[in-house]
Amino acid sequence: MKHIHGGNIYQYESILDFSANLNPLGMPEAVKEAAKRGIDASVHYPDPDCGKLRAALEKREGVPAGQIICGNGAAELIFLLAAARRPKRAVLMAPSFAEYGQALEAFGCSCVYDCLQPERGFAPEKEYLRLLTPETDMVFLCNPNNPTGLLTERDFLNEVLERCRRNGILLVTDECFLDFTGKKEDYTMVPELSGGGLFVLKAFTKLYAMAGLRLGYGMCADPELLDLMNRLRQPWSVSVPAQEAGCAALLEKEYERKTVLYVKQEREWLAEKLSGYPLTLYPGQANYLFFRSDIIDLKERLIGQGILIRDCSNYVGLEPGYYRIAVRTRRENERLIQAMDRICQTG
Repeated sequence: MKHIHGGNIYQYESILDFSANLNPLGMPEAVKEAAKRGIDASVHYPDPDCGKLRAALEKREGVPAGQIICGNGAAELIFLLAAARRPKRAVLMAPSFAEYGQALEAFGCSCVYDCLQPERGFAPEKEYLRLLTPETDMVFLCNPNNPTGLLTERDFLNEVLERCRRNGILLVTDECFLDFTGKKEDYTMVPELSGGGLFVLKAFTKLYAMAGLRLGYGMCADPELLDLMNRLRQPWSVSVPAQEAGCAALLEKEYERKTVLYVKQEREWLAEKLSGYPLTLYPGQANYLFFRSDIIDLKERLIGQGILIRDCSNYVGLEPGYYRIAVRTRRENERLIQAMDRICQTG
């Protein structure tokens, strides 16, 4: 199965990319400068332990550096988790990030999908808990979910974690988009790490608009799991520029505050404008919008207008007609709406 992600702009000569969910404010200047310094220092090998970066993350997350692992994007850590644990059975929600299933299946794992229902707004239901049996080895839960943008309620997360601990299941929570919601403190599972059976996954990619630098990290209180992941990984997988940029990014508190406010403002504006078109927009809190449209060949027609959106038909549990668009700047969002106007006028 071919897994297709957003952000593949390279096959187009000139395109405005709404398919990748990155910070519309762009990479902070201090982060750019840090990456440039990293290039100058790239005559040397990277620190394989990411010591400076993990120390900075310890201050940010309140988690001991020894419980933090850095990777070449969150995707590397997903594959390392599958390689280290070699689960036989995993439970995934559908639709959700395709990389979970790809990584698990690459190591011979059987994936059980709980298909979320559109009439329920793609919210998880209590029946999901019945799948978390002692025969299950691993669970991935994306919060907010990708592509729906929906936040899973904290009480439900706690129930999932309790069920996983009771049955010896490793719960992996993906919080890569949580910072955009402005509700991190209410939803993050980081405070639950000390109880075991939990791995929290995060990334610099989205919040700091540094997708090309590739930098993610995970937190877990299981030293044996982290040690095995480190032994399985390629050496020097996190580059010098990425490590330097990551350290600088963690100092960008005002940028993060502005991001939350700006994304909320633009998401609401976009949602209001989209409500005037023949489509069903699903509620979400992330930096992207998820909808179903009966407009024939919407992605291709927008490409003709110089705009790329994410066709979600390759997600497990979705059929053709589902799409995801990133929240971008007002000027760029206006271009999308103008393109939609032209498409709807021509029928």
